[in-house]
Amino acid sequence: MNPLSLLYGAVSGMRNLVYDAGWFTARLQSPVVSVGNISMGGTGKTPFVIYLGEQLKQRGIKFDVLSRGYGRASKGVHVVDPAGSARDFGDEPLLIARKLGVPVVVGESRYHAGLVAEQKFGAQLHLLDDGFQHRELHRDLDIVLLGEGDLEDKLLPAGRLREPVSSLKRADAVVMESPQTSLQNETSARRRTCAPTLFEVKRQMIVETERSKSHIAFCGIARPHGFFTGLRAAGVNVVAERAFRDHHAYTEADVKELEAMRASSGAAGFVTTEKDEINLGELAGKLSPLSLARLNVSVDRPEELLSAVAKVAGGAKAAKS
Repeated sequence: MNPLSLLYGAVSGMRNLVYDAGWFTARLQSPVVSVGNISMGGTGKTPFVIYLGEQLKQRGIKFDVLSRGYGRASKGVHVVDPAGSARDFGDEPLLIARKLGVPVVVGESRYHAGLVAEQKFGAQLHLLDDGFQHRELHRDLDIVLLGEGDLEDKLLPAGRLREPVSSLKRADAVVMESPQTSLQNETSARRRTCAPTLFEVKRQMIVETERSKSHIAFCGIARPHGFFTGLRAAGVNVVAERAFRDHHAYTEADVKELEAMRASSGAAGFVTTEKDEINLGELAGKLSPLSLARLNVSVDRPEELLSAVAKVAGGAKAAKS
């Protein structure tokens, strides 16, 4: 193993031992359900939080979302304004707020974000976005998403893993894509992930565009290859691709570059993700026509998963109609 990965693993292991002992962990008044992963992005946490939130709303369970707000320029705790910008709140919290229409609170300390949420919105379930490593905050249910190749990957910096696969023993539920069961079957996958409950996630890319026309595909996400592959699988005619870094804040220069790509390729328009539309801001109007790809996710046994979440929510009052 890479020496730096060994050092990273040792530090991560010591940190987890401290939290396993129950030290330095703060507890909110209301229960916390965490959605996280063990790798550096690209596992679909945001679409999953939106899916889970939609399911909770259908069942009348009130909740808010706590997030770090990665990439924002602001500091401290803020309630996300759906009409605001990614610069103020972060692209993913803003997308969640717009899609779910529930309170989303960002803060470097998710505990302090939770305190503000409880003060402003009362006692209700907290969904903790990207929370598996944020162990400063006690959680009542840990849901962990596995990305493609995570079970075979290496620790940072040699690979993409923030924690070893063995850390999955802390999870209450592991959600993985079916190709990961190249481990032959669910039994061997369960053994490898240490998962008490294993769910299979289903993803569907919805693109509202004319399939007969050609497009420039671009994105600023953790694993762009999956986006480009998904577009083609959905029947979109992609003639050129441009990948930016994850959470990329677009500039006028980027728009000019994309327009030049269209001119040289003869493409009819552009296609990108909902997250990238948020990071484009007002610049989105300069890339016309611009089509959006929406990623819908679900799990194979939704009632089982939602029953576990509802049980944790416990005394959370049903939303008023």
